[in-house]
Amino acid sequence: MSTLSWLRRGISEIFPDQPDSSSADENLVQRLAQSDRPLRIKLGIDPTGADIHLGHSIPMRKLRSFQDAGHTAVLIIGDFTARIGDPTGKSEVRRQLTEDEVRANAQTYLNQVRPILDFDTPGRLEIRYNSEWLSSLDLSKILQLLATTTVGQMLAKEGFSERYDKGDPIYLHEFLYPLMQGYDSVAVEADVELGGTDQKFNIAIGRDLQRHFSLRPQFGLLVPILLGTDGVQKMSKSLGNYVALSEDALTMYSKLEKTPDTLLKSYFELLTDVPLDQLPENPREAQKLLALTIVTQYRGEAAAKHAQQDAIALVQGNTTQADTVPEFSLASVQFPAKLFFLVSASGLCKSSSDARRQLQGGAVKLDGEKVDDVDLTFETPESLIGKVLQLGKNKFVRFIA
Repeated sequence: MSTLSWLRRGISEIFPDQPDSSSADENLVQRLAQSDRPLRIKLGIDPTGADIHLGHSIPMRKLRSFQDAGHTAVLIIGDFTARIGDPTGKSEVRRQLTEDEVRANAQTYLNQVRPILDFDTPGRLEIRYNSEWLSSLDLSKILQLLATTTVGQMLAKEGFSERYDKGDPIYLHEFLYPLMQGYDSVAVEADVELGGTDQKFNIAIGRDLQRHFSLRPQFGLLVPILLGTDGVQKMSKSLGNYVALSEDALTMYSKLEKTPDTLLKSYFELLTDVPLDQLPENPREAQKLLALTIVTQYRGEAAAKHAQQDAIALVQGNTTQADTVPEFSLASVQFPAKLFFLVSASGLCKSSSDARRQLQGGAVKLDGEKVDDVDLTFETPESLIGKVLQLGKNKFVRFIA
């Protein structure tokens, strides 16, 4: 794949971008060609939660592309900025996290991105924590940062402007977030910063601060915000339209093989390396290829093929043949137990009330048979051992003792 091809695949915007310019400050291709050293490619992640989904993987995959081209990935764990929380796209102030919460989340993040990034080749990855430089900023340095940006600039930022117009509170510490993210670029001397399209303001602040501190300004490289599996809203755990990197192979496969036809091309472009001119014309075959390809990336080829076989078996009602179904132990359940409680306790639903609604709506199956009786009660666990509980088309657990 040519330099231009791997660089621009799945990219929404590069800025600045003067493709006809020979200047390495206006044309990223020229910066890549003219540099006598590996470029430093920055991606910052704030560990504000425990799970990463496929939407988060998009800038990670682009970071890997730069690694494969010989450049240095600088992965910044925002252990300091996570205590504030990025206000981008938020209609209200974020809850501030404790140091322990941030540290625990950071470790799970790193575990989940290992299948994506090159952790092993010397010189290809730096993992930095921004508390290294942000926690030592004194008031004089903070005042220097604040003096680089006006209140008008901050209020022009999407999210801030909407909250201001509505009369919703904006706290002063939130104004510091873009400046601290920008200062990260100063601290690591980034040549390129990756981020979603919602990060353009923050990345531009980084360019301004690098100029202020007499550094060469970074390029901004923006990737799209991934639509969720519903094909309507952006992928989000709270909306239930996500595929988590931590999920088992069968769950990942079952979700992805039902990707809406309208999303197939973008999912292939953003989440795989499959050449777009080689996609199957038949949408059903494309769905299966997408699911198999992505699960292979994160769980290995054998697990992906096994998951595909089990997904077919479950659709056909052959629950005994599906041996990769996640297990749920009944040892901690107090019997007699109603089925709606088991649906909730097993993690298939967020709450018992949600489980009741799912039962009433006909979304629950037990060993392939639809169950809609919200009062169905099991006196002992013995009658459930080995059976598969299913919610919708892609959530399963097998009961074990």
